[in-house]
Amino acid sequence: KWKGEGTTQNLESIVIGRCYDYIRIVNPSVGEKNCSQIWEAFKNAFINKDPCSILPEDYELFINLTFHTIPPNKSLFWENNQLLVNSFADRGRRYMSLGDTLFGFVGDFLNWCGQADSPGLDYESCPTTTECENNAVESFWRMLSIIYAKHSSGVIHVLLNGSAAGGAYPQPGFFADYEIPNLQKDKISQIVIWVVDDIEGPDIDSCGAHSVKTLETRLTALGYDVTCTDNDK
Repeated sequence: KWKGEGTTQNLESIVIGRCYDYIRIVNPSVGEKNCSQIWEAFKNAFINKDPCSILPEDYELFINLTFHTIPPNKSLFWENNQLLVNSFADRGRRYMSLGDTLFGFVGDFLNWCGQADSPGLDYESCPTTTECENNAVESFWRMLSIIYAKHSSGVIHVLLNGSAAGGAYPQPGFFADYEIPNLQKDKISQIVIWVVDDIEGPDIDSCGAHSVKTLETRLTALGYDVTCTDNDK
């Protein structure tokens, strides 16, 4: 029916399990969270609804239940290099990217959608963003990106892929559209951009050129203190 892959099998067990993994092992400092309640809030955001009419604010209760502070100077924004970010952030020990927060951790790499007038999940197919923007996964990450940006402070780090075909700073993109507009200027001392090329990959984009220059110009115009480094050792 839809072009996207269906809901990840055993979604409920994965979400609840990841929640416990996070509060017990990954980052116990966030304190006690009710993982069953978190699953219910997550599921209720999209079940029984047309899979193309899920809005970011439908995840509000989920956010309220999973929220915790993001330590200053630990935020790591990114585009087109998720696996590098995951290993570099080291599950929050070095940096705390969106996927290292409890709210991001439970949904990372998963897929899900419901069906109108049915309490079940659709395991066959889910809409892609090209089919409709207001799908369950897109709206989830949009809401999380906004919350993450709003609560980031101190020195902000941005890791971009200089080998990405469309440029290191994609527009439209989550960073361009949902994160930059929600940064709280009074809480941020500096924005540090790192542009890294894929190993053996092409050097398409770099500091002061192409899309990275566009980004630097945008952030500077907003009044931020911006630095940029290419292929930092």
